[in-house]
Amino acid sequence: MTSDSQTRGGGFVIAADEGEAFWFLNTLTINKVGCGDTDGRLCIVDHRVPPGFAPPPHIHQASDEAFLVLDGEVEGFCGDQEWRVDPGSLVFLPRAIPHGFSVSAAGPGRLILVLSPGGFDQFVAAAGEPAQALRLPDPVPPDPAMLAQLAAAHGIQILPPPR
Repeated sequence: MTSDSQTRGGGFVIAADEGEAFWFLNTLTINKVGCGDTDGRLCIVDHRVPPGFAPPPHIHQASDEAFLVLDGEVEGFCGDQEWRVDPGSLVFLPRAIPHGFSVSAAGPGRLILVLSPGGFDQFVAAAGEPAQALRLPDPVPPDPAMLAQLAAAHGIQILPPPR
């Protein structure tokens, strides 16, 4: 991602709605800092999700993940630990540990995700489509086989849902 405010050899500033916006698994996900901006060291995405959103349980094989909850109530698990958090909370999910989360049905959620090393931004671009507007997309059921294949290509293992 290259911002108009990026300076050669320096940092850059990205405004609230700037970045590469994708409709990804029925969310609006904006890649704010791509792994191309950091020599692969990290990526940062703005993940805007509908009420009740829950990605399938999964494992990031090589990346640690942290997310800051800006809006919504989120509950989830990491390994054997279960948690519930509100806006302002930060969740850390270490690499190679199964995890998942869901956003309350009471309202939409907004999370800032940081993954290190980067690459999740590339998964978003591969599995999503460029957003036509900065809004949540009309819901479309994902293709589980395609999602699993793209996830695996980006170091993410999709797990079966818990029983």
